[in-house]
Amino acid sequence: MPLALLALAIGAFGIGTTEFVIMGLLPEVADDFGVSIPTAGFLVTGYALGVMFGAPLMTALGTKVSRKRMLMLLMGLFIVGNLLSALAPAFTVMLIGRIVASLAHGAFFGIGSVVAADLVAPDKKAGAIAMMFTGLTVANVVGVPLGTLIGQTAGWRLTFTIVAALGVVGLIGVARLVPEMPRPEGVRLRHELAAFKNAQVLLAMAMTVLGFGGVFAAITYIAPMMTHVAGFAGSSVTWLLVLFGLGMVGGNLVGGKYADRALMPMLYVSLGALAVVLALFMLTAHNKVLAGVTIALIGALGFAAVPPLQKRVLDQAYHAPTLASAVNIGAFNLGNALSAWLGGLVISAGFGYTAPNWVGAALAAGALLLAFLSAALERRDSAPSAVVAGPTPAGQRTAVHH
Repeated sequence: MPLALLALAIGAFGIGTTEFVIMGLLPEVADDFGVSIPTAGFLVTGYALGVMFGAPLMTALGTKVSRKRMLMLLMGLFIVGNLLSALAPAFTVMLIGRIVASLAHGAFFGIGSVVAADLVAPDKKAGAIAMMFTGLTVANVVGVPLGTLIGQTAGWRLTFTIVAALGVVGLIGVARLVPEMPRPEGVRLRHELAAFKNAQVLLAMAMTVLGFGGVFAAITYIAPMMTHVAGFAGSSVTWLLVLFGLGMVGGNLVGGKYADRALMPMLYVSLGALAVVLALFMLTAHNKVLAGVTIALIGALGFAAVPPLQKRVLDQAYHAPTLASAVNIGAFNLGNALSAWLGGLVISAGFGYTAPNWVGAALAAGALLLAFLSAALERRDSAPSAVVAGPTPAGQRTAVHH
């Protein structure tokens, strides 16, 4: 794998840390600003919505500059947003800081996915994407637990200051290691937008929203769930997030490996198992050991779907993949926002801190149904091509491509 993938992973590490560290610090932030846990959950929802809307906006602006320069600009925006969060005098200001930082997220992973895929051979693309996303998953093993521990002991403001420093490291890594890759000639915004006429691109994005939403329905409220239901001490949330991160790392690498071999079967297995595990979390959340195992499985199964989902979008939008790739990252975060909001609703309605797990199971099951629908439509559309094309080599190639 090219060394440039390390630079992308470094940037992903910083972004992953700021995205997920808030999960373990919701009680501290809520207490500091005098708001409820569901209200503090808007820091998750606001970030996710910022990614969703920022992804196409920043990617469109990025069509005017080289991909490397755009990645550097995005890291600069990320740094500013996290510093604003760290210094926020009021909850609203912190929410603004989260949104500013989030504007860099979708475009960085979207453009980074295209860069990563372009750096390797066609049969290694999903693996290269997974390598970049390894920075995001490792953040949950190292960055998020450390950030949570620091936030609980020395204050959450120090955590976000350190996250801003991680952004500086990511910026330097991109500047030094990513090669100059000029924007493709002849590619215009209207060409990128044309990819959204493809129903398979839209289905893949819908799978992303529901599948990843399933993960975050549970994980957004992991701190109150584990302390109030499982009986863990507040300090134990750090180690539970380590388990989640370890699951993410393993699932991401496995998903990247097998997505290059059997993409749709990988989605069926990961999404189906995720729905089952989330449903079981309603029961296992009451036992410390089983809760820990379940959290690791949620991380593994959720992120096993990430490389195949991202590659599915790149494959279906191969003529103009950059915007579609970035919007799919926004789709991940739309799932985050949707599930955080729904999870807050069921908690506020009095169903308890385990209720978001049912929300997550339903969302993951919906993603699985969409995966089956996508495959069925693909078979239907390819069958006439095979018949019309006949047995000639050219016809065979057409059928496979279609």
